[in-house]
Amino acid sequence: MSTIDRKTVYRVADLARLYLTDDEIEQMTVSLNKILEFEEQLKGVNTDNVEPMAQAVPGVNVMREDVVENSLPLREVMLNAPDEVEGFFRVPRIIEKD
Repeated sequence: MSTIDRKTVYRVADLARLYLTDDEIEQMTVSLNKILEFEEQLKGVNTDNVEPMAQAVPGVNVMREDVVENSLPLREVMLNAPDEVEGFFRVPRIIEKD
């Protein structure tokens, strides 16, 4: 089994532009080595009869059919508008005119 030393953790952190303290380097070294130990355990699991899958639980399309329906009445929609002008929502200007 391969292990990760402090020098490797420091080098990877440097490449990722992460500035870790000595304590954080030590914690990361321990954590990464635990991950490698777990990965080693997974190598021993028999997966001969397990089919490859993209995700652990089946995905279900939750979208409804695209059905034309009547819109809300304009008056009811405008009740939600903090500021309304002639049936339109008024919002703060974000583009300056020249």
